[in-house]
Amino acid sequence: MKKIKLNLAVWVAIFGVFGYMSAAIFADPTWVTSENTPEFYKLILLIKDVFIQSLKMLVAPLIFFSLLGGLAGIKEAWKLKKLGGIAVTYYVSTTLIAILIGLTVVFFIHPWKNSSVRVNVQKSQSIGGDYHTKKPKKMIDAKDNSIITVVHKILKTSLTNPLESLVTNNILGLVCAALLIGLAMVTSLRTDSQLFLLIEDINRILTTILGWFITLSPIGIFAIVFDFKLKVTGDLFTQLFAFAAVVFGATLVHGAIVLPIIAKIFGGIGPITLFRKIANPLFIALGTSSSSATLPVTMKTCEEELGVSKAVSGFVFPLGATMNMDGTALFEGIAAIFLAHLYGVELTTFTIFAIFFMSMISSIGAPGMPSGSMSGMQMVLLAAGIPLEAIGILLVIEKPLDTFRTAVNVEGDIIGALVVQKTMERRNIQLT
Repeated sequence: MKKIKLNLAVWVAIFGVFGYMSAAIFADPTWVTSENTPEFYKLILLIKDVFIQSLKMLVAPLIFFSLLGGLAGIKEAWKLKKLGGIAVTYYVSTTLIAILIGLTVVFFIHPWKNSSVRVNVQKSQSIGGDYHTKKPKKMIDAKDNSIITVVHKILKTSLTNPLESLVTNNILGLVCAALLIGLAMVTSLRTDSQLFLLIEDINRILTTILGWFITLSPIGIFAIVFDFKLKVTGDLFTQLFAFAAVVFGATLVHGAIVLPIIAKIFGGIGPITLFRKIANPLFIALGTSSSSATLPVTMKTCEEELGVSKAVSGFVFPLGATMNMDGTALFEGIAAIFLAHLYGVELTTFTIFAIFFMSMISSIGAPGMPSGSMSGMQMVLLAAGIPLEAIGILLVIEKPLDTFRTAVNVEGDIIGALVVQKTMERRNIQLT
Protein backbone atom coordinates (compact mmCIF):
# COMPACT_ATOMS: atom_id res chain seq x y z
CA MET A 1 0.00 0.00 0.00
CA LYS A 2 2.86 2.37 0.80
CA LYS A 3 4.45 1.80 -2.59
CA ILE A 4 1.11 2.40 -4.32
CA LYS A 5 0.70 5.71 -2.50
CA LEU A 6 4.23 6.78 -3.31
CA ASN A 7 3.69 6.11 -7.01
CA LEU A 8 0.10 7.28 -7.21
CA ALA A 9 0.87 9.93 -9.84
CA VAL A 10 2.45 7.28 -12.07
CA TRP A 11 -0.53 4.93 -11.64
CA VAL A 12 -2.98 7.73 -12.43
CA ALA A 13 -1.08 8.56 -15.64
CA ILE A 14 -0.87 4.89 -16.67
CA PHE A 15 -4.56 4.22 -16.07
CA GLY A 16 -5.50 7.47 -17.83
CA VAL A 17 -3.55 6.51 -20.96
CA PHE A 18 -4.90 2.95 -20.72
CA GLY A 19 -8.47 4.24 -20.55
CA TYR A 20 -7.90 6.52 -23.54
CA MET A 21 -6.35 3.77 -25.66
CA SER A 22 -8.98 1.23 -24.65
CA ALA A 23 -11.78 3.56 -25.74
CA ALA A 24 -9.98 4.34 -29.00
CA ILE A 25 -9.54 0.64 -29.87
CA PHE A 26 -12.59 -1.12 -28.46
CA ALA A 27 -15.34 1.48 -27.96
CA ASP A 28 -17.78 3.17 -30.33
CA PRO A 29 -18.77 6.84 -29.92
CA THR A 30 -22.37 5.92 -30.74
CA TRP A 31 -22.57 4.24 -27.32
CA VAL A 32 -23.02 7.69 -25.79
CA THR A 33 -26.45 8.23 -27.40
CA SER A 34 -27.47 4.64 -28.12
CA GLU A 35 -30.52 3.16 -26.41
CA ASN A 36 -28.87 -0.28 -26.49
CA THR A 37 -25.80 0.51 -24.43
CA PRO A 38 -23.35 -2.39 -23.97
CA GLU A 39 -23.03 -3.73 -20.43
CA PHE A 40 -19.32 -2.93 -20.43
CA TYR A 41 -20.00 0.76 -21.05
CA LYS A 42 -22.61 0.74 -18.29
CA LEU A 43 -19.93 -0.66 -15.97
CA ILE A 44 -17.57 2.15 -17.02
CA LEU A 45 -20.25 4.73 -16.25
CA LEU A 46 -20.93 3.09 -12.90
CA ILE A 47 -17.25 3.30 -11.89
CA LYS A 48 -17.03 6.89 -13.10
CA ASP A 49 -20.15 8.02 -11.25
CA VAL A 50 -19.17 6.24 -8.02
CA PHE A 51 -15.74 7.88 -8.08
CA ILE A 52 -17.13 11.37 -8.74
CA GLN A 53 -19.84 10.95 -6.12
CA SER A 54 -17.28 9.78 -3.54
CA LEU A 55 -15.31 12.99 -4.03
CA LYS A 56 -18.47 15.06 -4.06
CA MET A 57 -19.61 13.38 -0.84
CA LEU A 58 -16.61 14.71 1.08
CA VAL A 59 -16.09 18.12 -0.47
CA ALA A 60 -18.57 20.03 1.72
CA PRO A 61 -17.48 18.67 5.14
CA LEU A 62 -13.81 18.81 4.13
CA ILE A 63 -13.86 22.50 3.25
CA PHE A 64 -16.03 23.41 6.24
CA PHE A 65 -13.96 21.62 8.89
CA SER A 66 -10.61 22.41 7.23
CA LEU A 67 -11.30 26.14 7.37
CA LEU A 68 -12.82 25.83 10.83
CA GLY A 69 -9.72 23.94 11.96
CA GLY A 70 -7.43 26.62 10.56
CA LEU A 71 -9.24 29.33 12.51
CA ALA A 72 -9.52 27.16 15.61
CA GLY A 73 -5.75 26.70 15.51
CA ILE A 74 -5.39 30.34 16.56
CA LYS A 75 -7.14 29.63 19.90
CA GLU A 76 -6.07 32.92 21.48
CA ALA A 77 -8.16 35.99 20.64
CA TRP A 78 -5.31 38.44 21.26
CA LYS A 79 -3.40 36.94 18.32
CA LEU A 80 -6.38 37.53 16.09
CA LYS A 81 -6.62 41.18 17.14
CA LYS A 82 -2.91 41.98 16.85
CA LEU A 83 -1.88 39.80 13.92
CA GLY A 84 -5.12 39.16 12.03
CA GLY A 85 -5.28 42.39 10.04
CA ILE A 86 -1.68 42.15 8.84
CA ALA A 87 -1.91 38.48 7.95
CA VAL A 88 -5.23 38.74 6.11
CA THR A 89 -4.03 41.80 4.18
CA TYR A 90 -0.99 39.80 3.05
CA TYR A 91 -3.13 36.75 2.14
CA VAL A 92 -5.59 38.78 0.08
CA SER A 93 -2.86 40.83 -1.63
CA THR A 94 -0.76 37.85 -2.76
CA THR A 95 -3.85 35.92 -3.89
CA LEU A 96 -5.01 38.91 -5.95
CA ILE A 97 -1.56 39.10 -7.56
CA ALA A 98 -1.75 35.39 -8.37
CA ILE A 99 -5.16 35.93 -9.95
CA LEU A 100 -3.83 38.84 -12.02
CA ILE A 101 -1.12 36.50 -13.33
CA GLY A 102 -3.82 33.96 -14.17
CA LEU A 103 -5.93 36.57 -15.96
CA THR A 104 -2.89 37.63 -17.98
CA VAL A 105 -2.38 34.03 -19.06
CA VAL A 106 -6.04 33.59 -19.99
CA PHE A 107 -6.28 36.81 -22.02
CA PHE A 108 -2.87 36.85 -23.73
CA ILE A 109 -1.52 33.28 -23.93
CA HIS A 110 -4.39 30.72 -23.84
CA PRO A 111 -2.80 28.02 -26.12
CA TRP A 112 -6.07 26.08 -26.09
CA LYS A 113 -8.19 28.85 -27.65
CA ASN A 114 -7.54 27.89 -31.28
CA SER A 115 -7.75 24.17 -30.58
CA SER A 116 -10.40 21.96 -32.15
CA VAL A 117 -10.71 19.84 -28.99
CA ARG A 118 -14.29 19.79 -27.71
CA VAL A 119 -16.29 17.64 -25.29
CA ASN A 120 -19.77 16.88 -26.60
CA VAL A 121 -22.28 17.03 -23.74
CA GLN A 122 -25.94 17.69 -24.44
CA LYS A 123 -28.22 19.49 -22.00
CA SER A 124 -30.01 16.28 -21.23
CA GLN A 125 -28.63 13.08 -22.58
CA SER A 126 -30.14 9.63 -22.11
CA ILE A 127 -27.88 6.61 -21.95
CA GLY A 128 -29.59 3.27 -22.23
CA GLY A 129 -32.69 4.74 -20.60
CA ASP A 130 -31.09 4.40 -17.16
CA TYR A 131 -28.25 6.92 -17.04
CA HIS A 132 -28.53 10.67 -17.38
CA THR A 133 -25.88 13.35 -17.62
CA LYS A 134 -26.76 17.04 -17.46
CA LYS A 135 -24.86 20.26 -17.57
CA PRO A 136 -25.17 21.82 -14.12
CA LYS A 137 -26.83 25.17 -13.62
CA LYS A 138 -24.57 28.20 -13.84
CA MET A 139 -24.19 30.64 -11.01
CA ILE A 140 -22.07 32.84 -13.28
CA ASP A 141 -23.97 33.41 -16.54
CA ALA A 142 -22.63 35.02 -19.69
CA LYS A 143 -25.55 37.48 -19.53
CA ASP A 144 -24.53 38.67 -16.06
CA ASN A 145 -22.54 41.76 -17.01
CA SER A 146 -23.55 43.69 -13.91
CA ILE A 147 -21.36 43.69 -10.82
CA ILE A 148 -24.42 44.20 -8.63
CA THR A 149 -26.13 41.14 -10.13
CA VAL A 150 -23.13 38.90 -9.51
CA VAL A 151 -22.56 40.28 -5.99
CA HIS A 152 -26.25 39.71 -5.27
CA LYS A 153 -25.97 36.07 -6.33
CA ILE A 154 -22.78 35.54 -4.32
CA LEU A 155 -24.22 37.10 -1.15
CA LYS A 156 -27.47 35.18 -1.52
CA THR A 157 -25.52 31.94 -1.89
CA SER A 158 -23.13 32.77 0.96
CA LEU A 159 -25.70 33.73 3.58
CA THR A 160 -27.45 30.36 3.70
CA ASN A 161 -28.28 28.08 6.62
CA PRO A 162 -25.09 26.02 7.26
CA LEU A 163 -27.00 22.74 7.46
CA GLU A 164 -28.73 23.47 4.17
CA SER A 165 -25.36 24.37 2.62
CA LEU A 166 -23.92 21.08 3.86
CA VAL A 167 -26.77 19.08 2.33
CA THR A 168 -26.75 20.94 -1.01
CA ASN A 169 -22.94 21.16 -1.32
CA ASN A 170 -23.13 24.95 -1.25
CA ILE A 171 -19.40 25.55 -0.81
CA LEU A 172 -19.69 29.33 -0.75
CA GLY A 173 -22.22 29.12 2.08
CA LEU A 174 -20.00 26.70 4.00
CA VAL A 175 -16.95 28.97 3.68
CA CYS A 176 -18.96 31.91 5.02
CA ALA A 177 -20.39 29.85 7.90
CA ALA A 178 -16.99 28.38 8.79
CA LEU A 179 -15.42 31.85 8.91
CA LEU A 180 -18.13 33.19 11.21
CA ILE A 181 -18.21 30.16 13.50
CA GLY A 182 -14.40 29.94 13.64
CA LEU A 183 -14.03 33.61 14.56
CA ALA A 184 -16.72 33.23 17.22
CA MET A 185 -14.93 30.18 18.67
CA VAL A 186 -11.61 32.00 18.91
CA THR A 187 -13.10 35.05 20.57
CA SER A 188 -15.53 33.35 22.97
CA LEU A 189 -14.09 29.95 24.01
CA ARG A 190 -11.25 29.07 26.38
CA THR A 191 -8.06 27.79 24.76
CA ASP A 192 -8.53 24.40 26.44
CA SER A 193 -12.07 23.93 25.12
CA GLN A 194 -12.83 20.38 24.01
CA LEU A 195 -14.45 21.76 20.86
CA PHE A 196 -11.02 22.61 19.44
CA LEU A 197 -9.88 19.01 19.94
CA LEU A 198 -13.10 17.69 18.43
CA ILE A 199 -12.56 19.72 15.25
CA GLU A 200 -8.99 18.41 14.97
CA ASP A 201 -10.24 14.83 15.27
CA ILE A 202 -12.95 15.37 12.66
CA ASN A 203 -10.37 16.77 10.25
CA ARG A 204 -8.18 13.69 10.77
CA ILE A 205 -11.14 11.39 10.04
CA LEU A 206 -12.15 13.25 6.87
CA THR A 207 -8.57 13.39 5.62
CA THR A 208 -8.18 9.65 6.16
CA ILE A 209 -11.35 8.87 4.21
CA LEU A 210 -10.32 11.17 1.36
CA GLY A 211 -6.94 9.42 1.33
CA TRP A 212 -8.72 6.11 0.74
CA PHE A 213 -10.63 7.54 -2.22
CA ILE A 214 -7.51 9.15 -3.69
CA THR A 215 -5.67 5.82 -3.42
CA LEU A 216 -8.36 4.25 -5.62
CA SER A 217 -8.31 7.17 -8.05
CA PRO A 218 -6.46 5.35 -10.89
CA ILE A 219 -9.53 3.13 -11.40
CA GLY A 220 -11.82 6.15 -11.42
CA ILE A 221 -9.52 7.99 -13.83
CA PHE A 222 -9.57 5.01 -16.19
CA ALA A 223 -13.38 5.17 -16.37
CA ILE A 224 -13.50 8.96 -16.72
CA VAL A 225 -10.92 9.09 -19.51
CA PHE A 226 -12.59 6.14 -21.29
CA ASP A 227 -15.90 8.01 -21.28
CA PHE A 228 -14.19 11.26 -22.29
CA LYS A 229 -12.65 9.62 -25.34
CA LEU A 230 -16.13 8.80 -26.64
CA LYS A 231 -17.32 12.39 -26.17
CA VAL A 232 -14.25 14.39 -27.16
CA THR A 233 -13.14 15.52 -30.60
CA GLY A 234 -9.46 16.27 -31.24
CA ASP A 235 -6.24 15.47 -29.40
CA LEU A 236 -7.11 15.88 -25.72
CA PHE A 237 -3.70 14.95 -24.30
CA THR A 238 -1.84 17.54 -26.36
CA GLN A 239 -4.13 20.22 -24.96
CA LEU A 240 -3.71 18.88 -21.42
CA PHE A 241 0.07 19.14 -21.67
CA ALA A 242 -0.20 22.66 -23.10
CA PHE A 243 -2.49 23.61 -20.22
CA ALA A 244 -0.07 22.05 -17.69
CA ALA A 245 2.86 23.99 -19.18
CA VAL A 246 0.95 27.26 -18.92
CA VAL A 247 -0.05 26.63 -15.30
CA PHE A 248 3.50 25.62 -14.38
CA GLY A 249 4.92 28.78 -15.98
CA ALA A 250 2.39 31.06 -14.28
CA THR A 251 3.00 29.42 -10.89
CA LEU A 252 6.77 29.73 -11.40
CA VAL A 253 6.41 33.46 -12.04
CA HIS A 254 4.50 33.87 -8.78
CA GLY A 255 6.87 31.71 -6.72
CA ALA A 256 10.21 32.77 -8.19
CA ILE A 257 9.57 36.45 -8.87
CA VAL A 258 6.53 37.91 -7.08
CA LEU A 259 6.91 36.34 -3.63
CA PRO A 260 10.72 36.95 -3.38
CA ILE A 261 10.13 40.63 -4.29
CA ILE A 262 7.59 40.90 -1.47
CA ALA A 263 10.09 39.24 0.90
CA LYS A 264 12.77 41.72 -0.12
CA ILE A 265 10.58 44.82 0.22
CA PHE A 266 8.65 43.93 3.39
CA GLY A 267 10.88 41.30 5.00
CA GLY A 268 14.32 42.70 4.25
CA ILE A 269 15.77 39.46 2.88
CA GLY A 270 17.22 38.82 -0.58
CA PRO A 271 16.05 35.97 -2.87
CA ILE A 272 19.25 33.89 -2.65
CA THR A 273 19.37 34.06 1.15
CA LEU A 274 15.65 33.39 1.35
CA PHE A 275 15.69 30.21 -0.74
CA ARG A 276 18.84 28.96 1.00
CA LYS A 277 17.17 29.26 4.39
CA ILE A 278 13.78 27.85 3.44
CA ALA A 279 15.00 25.07 1.12
CA ASN A 280 14.19 22.30 3.62
CA PRO A 281 10.42 22.92 3.94
CA LEU A 282 10.15 23.58 0.20
CA PHE A 283 11.73 20.21 -0.63
CA ILE A 284 9.43 18.47 1.87
CA ALA A 285 6.45 20.22 0.28
CA LEU A 286 7.59 18.98 -3.13
CA GLY A 287 7.89 15.46 -1.76
CA THR A 288 4.62 15.29 0.17
CA SER A 289 2.35 17.63 -1.85
CA SER A 290 0.85 18.59 1.50
CA SER A 291 1.21 21.97 3.20
CA SER A 292 -0.22 20.47 6.40
CA ALA A 293 2.38 17.67 6.49
CA THR A 294 5.11 20.27 5.97
CA LEU A 295 3.78 22.50 8.76
CA PRO A 296 6.08 21.39 11.65
CA VAL A 297 9.24 21.82 9.54
CA THR A 298 7.98 25.12 8.15
CA MET A 299 7.38 26.55 11.63
CA LYS A 300 10.75 25.35 12.93
CA THR A 301 12.61 26.79 9.92
CA CYS A 302 10.93 30.18 10.26
CA GLU A 303 11.67 30.42 13.97
CA GLU A 304 15.31 29.29 13.71
CA GLU A 305 16.38 30.66 10.32
CA LEU A 306 14.25 33.79 9.85
CA GLY A 307 13.79 34.91 13.46
CA VAL A 308 10.00 34.62 13.47
CA SER A 309 8.58 34.42 16.99
CA LYS A 310 6.53 31.46 18.18
CA ALA A 311 3.53 33.74 18.66
CA VAL A 312 3.60 34.76 14.99
CA SER A 313 4.34 31.30 13.59
CA GLY A 314 1.65 29.77 15.81
CA PHE A 315 -0.89 32.15 14.26
CA VAL A 316 0.21 32.53 10.64
CA PHE A 317 0.95 28.92 9.67
CA PRO A 318 -2.17 27.07 10.88
CA LEU A 319 -4.30 29.80 9.32
CA GLY A 320 -2.16 30.14 6.19
CA ALA A 321 -2.14 26.39 5.54
CA THR A 322 -5.90 26.70 5.04
CA MET A 323 -6.52 30.24 3.79
CA ASN A 324 -3.35 31.29 1.93
CA MET A 325 -3.46 29.22 -1.27
CA ASP A 326 -2.05 31.46 -4.02
CA GLY A 327 -1.01 28.56 -6.23
CA THR A 328 -4.39 26.90 -5.78
CA ALA A 329 -6.34 30.03 -6.76
CA LEU A 330 -4.10 30.48 -9.81
CA PHE A 331 -4.54 26.84 -10.89
CA GLU A 332 -8.31 26.74 -10.37
CA GLY A 333 -8.94 29.92 -12.33
CA ILE A 334 -6.91 28.86 -15.37
CA ALA A 335 -8.30 25.30 -15.16
CA ALA A 336 -11.90 26.54 -15.14
CA ILE A 337 -11.34 28.66 -18.27
CA PHE A 338 -9.59 25.74 -19.99
CA LEU A 339 -12.42 23.34 -19.17
CA ALA A 340 -15.06 25.89 -20.17
CA HIS A 341 -13.40 25.98 -23.60
CA LEU A 342 -13.47 22.17 -23.84
CA TYR A 343 -17.16 22.04 -22.94
CA GLY A 344 -18.16 24.96 -25.13
CA VAL A 345 -19.31 27.11 -22.20
CA GLU A 346 -19.81 30.71 -23.29
CA LEU A 347 -17.64 33.17 -21.37
CA THR A 348 -17.50 36.95 -21.53
CA THR A 349 -14.71 39.11 -20.15
CA PHE A 350 -16.85 39.83 -17.10
CA THR A 351 -17.60 36.16 -16.42
CA ILE A 352 -13.89 35.32 -16.68
CA PHE A 353 -13.18 37.85 -13.93
CA ALA A 354 -16.06 36.37 -11.92
CA ILE A 355 -14.67 32.83 -12.32
CA PHE A 356 -11.30 33.94 -10.98
CA PHE A 357 -13.06 35.59 -8.05
CA MET A 358 -14.80 32.29 -7.32
CA SER A 359 -11.39 30.57 -7.56
CA MET A 360 -10.06 32.94 -4.92
CA ILE A 361 -13.01 32.15 -2.62
CA SER A 362 -12.79 28.40 -3.19
CA SER A 363 -9.07 28.34 -2.43
CA ILE A 364 -9.95 29.49 1.08
CA GLY A 365 -10.56 26.32 3.01
CA ALA A 366 -8.92 23.93 0.55
CA PRO A 367 -7.53 21.01 2.60
CA GLY A 368 -3.74 21.12 2.97
CA MET A 369 -3.25 17.62 1.57
CA PRO A 370 -2.36 16.07 -1.80
CA SER A 371 -4.90 17.07 -4.48
CA GLY A 372 -6.83 19.03 -1.83
CA SER A 373 -7.61 21.76 -4.36
CA MET A 374 -9.92 19.36 -6.20
CA SER A 375 -12.54 19.93 -3.49
CA GLY A 376 -12.68 23.68 -4.06
CA MET A 377 -12.46 23.14 -7.81
CA GLN A 378 -15.97 21.71 -7.70
CA MET A 379 -17.38 25.06 -6.61
CA VAL A 380 -15.71 26.83 -9.54
CA LEU A 381 -16.94 24.26 -12.06
CA LEU A 382 -20.50 24.40 -10.80
CA ALA A 383 -20.45 28.19 -10.84
CA ALA A 384 -19.42 28.15 -14.52
CA GLY A 385 -21.82 25.34 -15.49
CA ILE A 386 -19.11 22.74 -16.20
CA PRO A 387 -19.87 19.05 -15.39
CA LEU A 388 -18.02 17.74 -12.35
CA GLU A 389 -16.62 14.81 -14.34
CA ALA A 390 -14.14 17.32 -15.78
CA ILE A 391 -12.22 17.04 -12.51
CA GLY A 392 -11.21 13.53 -13.58
CA ILE A 393 -9.43 14.91 -16.63
CA LEU A 394 -7.52 17.37 -14.45
CA LEU A 395 -6.43 14.54 -12.15
CA VAL A 396 -4.55 12.95 -15.07
CA ILE A 397 -1.99 15.77 -15.00
CA GLU A 398 -2.77 17.36 -11.64
CA LYS A 399 -0.26 15.51 -9.48
CA PRO A 400 2.98 17.15 -10.76
CA LEU A 401 1.21 20.53 -10.79
CA ASP A 402 -0.04 19.92 -7.24
CA THR A 403 3.50 19.16 -6.07
CA PHE A 404 4.90 22.41 -7.40
CA ARG A 405 1.82 24.39 -6.36
CA THR A 406 2.13 23.14 -2.78
CA ALA A 407 5.74 24.33 -2.61
CA VAL A 408 4.64 27.79 -3.74
CA ASN A 409 1.83 27.78 -1.15
CA VAL A 410 4.33 26.91 1.59
CA GLU A 411 6.71 29.60 0.33
CA GLY A 412 3.85 32.10 0.53
CA ASP A 413 3.10 31.08 4.12
CA ILE A 414 6.76 31.48 5.11
CA ILE A 415 7.06 34.92 3.56
CA GLY A 416 3.73 35.85 5.15
CA ALA A 417 5.08 34.98 8.61
CA LEU A 418 8.20 37.03 7.90
CA VAL A 419 6.16 40.04 6.74
CA VAL A 420 3.91 39.86 9.81
CA GLN A 421 6.96 39.61 12.12
CA LYS A 422 8.75 42.59 10.54
CA THR A 423 5.57 44.69 10.47
CA MET A 424 4.94 44.04 14.17
CA GLU A 425 8.53 44.99 14.98
CA ARG A 426 8.30 48.23 13.00
CA ARG A 427 5.12 49.16 14.85
CA ASN A 428 6.67 48.22 18.22
CA ILE A 429 3.74 45.96 19.04
CA GLN A 430 4.47 43.47 21.80
CA LEU A 431 3.60 39.86 20.96
CA THR A 432 2.65 38.77 24.48
